[in-house]
Amino acid sequence: MIQDITTKDSKQFQANVLGCKNITFEHFTVSAPDESPNTDGIHIGRSDGVNVLNSEIKTGDDCVSIGDGSKNLVINGVTCGPGHGISIGSLGLFKNEEPVDGVAVKNCTMTNTSNGVRIKTWPGAEPGTCSNIHFEDITVTNVSSPIIIDQKYCPWNKCKINEESKVKLSNISFKNIHGTSARPEAVKIICSATLPCENVELADIEITHSGPTGPAVSQCSNVKPKVSGKQNPAACSAPIPAKPTSTA
Repeated sequence: MIQDITTKDSKQFQANVLGCKNITFEHFTVSAPDESPNTDGIHIGRSDGVNVLNSEIKTGDDCVSIGDGSKNLVINGVTCGPGHGISIGSLGLFKNEEPVDGVAVKNCTMTNTSNGVRIKTWPGAEPGTCSNIHFEDITVTNVSSPIIIDQKYCPWNKCKINEESKVKLSNISFKNIHGTSARPEAVKIICSATLPCENVELADIEITHSGPTGPAVSQCSNVKPKVSGKQNPAACSAPIPAKPTSTA
């Protein structure tokens, strides 16, 4: 049990949970500047049974980041911002990555973050799996990308962007996520064309955007989500760009 601890201005990860079993963070406070690079609040990898409860994380990178081999994680009552939100991945960059299986993120709040809840995998790299991921009861305020699955994750353009991700995503739900988006694309689910996402659920989504570019929209590819309850924006409603027509 790691309880009532504050970490401030660590030069990189504030806490790195690697190869651990049955560990709980509670009332854990992270404070790092919003412009500080690679200062993930809590990074979890190859660990089983990690709980992050009732904590406040202000950082320049992911609030909580979840790497390969993570299973049976519970993130509950965490307040994030500034930072990059709660992220699974990036996955699929290295050989022999272990599966991610069983992540529950509940009762969390994101304020002024670049992402809300996110899964990211590299295109054209190594195979892997990520399954049984559930995000529920999330409040977002002025978050740039509140709900995002990105299987074309390619920072610095140093990847095979024209190839598809080999990481299989399945059994993923986003339930009761509400608040405001800083950009129109409030819901973005971009899955692999060769390994489409399976059993993705969107339930009771209420995210609004106000700005000169119009209301909130959603964008999806290679996924057919199950939808229920309120859907604002309408699920997978972004228009698909028309193919250029020949003028010859």
